[in-house]
Amino acid sequence: MLHTASATTAAALPLPELYRRVERHIPPFEWSILADDIAAILELKEERHAVILANNYQTPDIFHTVADIVGDSLALAREAVRTEADVIVLAGVHFMAETARLLNRNKVVLIPDLRAGCSLAASITAADIRRDHRLEGALRSA
Repeated sequence: MLHTASATTAAALPLPELYRRVERHIPPFEWSILADDIAAILELKEERHAVILANNYQTPDIFHTVADIVGDSLALAREAVRTEADVIVLAGVHFMAETARLLNRNKVVLIPDLRAGCSLAASITAADIRRDHRLEGALRSA
């Protein structure tokens, strides 16, 4: 059964203006649990002069309420350079946070989940890169 909260229900919940952004995705009982964390994130973001960059696959509570910039990996890397924030929180995977850090040497870059990996990035090794590089050189000289 699809659940949509009425305007009255949304207004009765904490952070009603934010809940309206996610009410099609998050039921009121779940929002009641998430709202305190969202409020704390928003407060910390302001205190630390931080920006949250969120990949497209983040959950609705992150994507629609606390994220300042959303997009795919490449778009987020580009936006990380443009931000004036002191702290960049990258809600994504390791390589995205690493890229943001390389491009922002004078800023703090954080990743909320140290276990956030990418199976595609994890599947390649230094030996794979060396082997492909040698193969490419051999093909060029042929």
